[in-house]
Amino acid sequence: MVIIVGAGPSGLAMAACLTLQTVPYVILEREDCFASLWQKYSYDRVHLHLPKSFCQLPHMEFPATYPTYLPKSLFLQYLKDYVSHFKIQPAYRRSVEEAGYDESMQKWVVKARNLGTGEVEEYFCRFLVVASGETTNAHTPEVEGLTSFFGEVIHSTQFKNGKGYRDQNVLVVGSGNSGMEIALELAEQGAKTSIAIRSPVHILSRGMAYVGLKMLKYISANMVDLIMVVMSKMVYGDLSKYGIKRPKEGPFFMKVAYGKYPVLDVGTIEKIKSRHIQVLPGMESIRDKEVVFENGESHYFDTIVFCTGFKRSTHMWLKGDDYMLDEDGVTKQSYPNHWKGKNGLYCVGLARKGLYGAAVDAERIAIDIKSLL
Repeated sequence: MVIIVGAGPSGLAMAACLTLQTVPYVILEREDCFASLWQKYSYDRVHLHLPKSFCQLPHMEFPATYPTYLPKSLFLQYLKDYVSHFKIQPAYRRSVEEAGYDESMQKWVVKARNLGTGEVEEYFCRFLVVASGETTNAHTPEVEGLTSFFGEVIHSTQFKNGKGYRDQNVLVVGSGNSGMEIALELAEQGAKTSIAIRSPVHILSRGMAYVGLKMLKYISANMVDLIMVVMSKMVYGDLSKYGIKRPKEGPFFMKVAYGKYPVLDVGTIEKIKSRHIQVLPGMESIRDKEVVFENGESHYFDTIVFCTGFKRSTHMWLKGDDYMLDEDGVTKQSYPNHWKGKNGLYCVGLARKGLYGAAVDAERIAIDIKSLL
């Protein structure tokens, strides 16, 4: 028996691969649906940032009629077809509270609360797969005075579209792909949009990212990074005069080392250059509706949208693992030997390699488990 924690794309890929290896499993999912980030907590205009060839799950290709960059609706349809094809039936509303290895039984003991009944259920398994994802719990940073803000405060997981924000002063906090796309959506819907960018960030087009990924097969990552930076400068010019600084380290290096993805621009930079989106530095504090920034400026806003990412909770429930995952819930071991821990513990989709990495992990884990059986 294998227990899979999480029914996002990583967990679904794991389930499909185990099915093909005829290995029985149970998926525990705390939400009431699979891929909840996509079904419940993503904004309407979101697309897969990479071409579909880098994003399909194992043993089922995207339909040839699907576009290169999938919108949310088509990716969800693909996941629904995937679940149906492999007959995946997660145990929903099971929140894992503790998982530890019992030496005497040589099994993992997993305790999950049934959110419907409130009871704690126990599961026993020889193999445990952590597939809870890189985007687990929405994170809003502590900002002095935030609780006193008179306007609306939401996380990106609560944002759907820019309708209803016309003529409002809206501040987007965070310059990752979500922050940049939500700022674009707000500007296009007539909001007076600002974006707070605290740290340097790489800006690439989708085409650049695709070329870079292809080049990584043939030349070193350092050389690819150098080429990407040169291309970005040629296409976007000097963005420092608009408030956007470029990091000293390369985009692919930063993705692997820190899990910090480059921004794949879909029109936001043009809006920034035309001053339809104002770039501001990091926030310092809040007074009523007034936000004070690191440069001493202050501005009034009706709404703040925090696009400040996620925190993983694995360290709170996974006991006895000092080998595979760090305190932030990502792998300690370097790729591609990151997916296997000790005593039958595995992880899928936690190496900062996106959907492509999760698919590779799932296949390797399923083969390994089958060989041990």
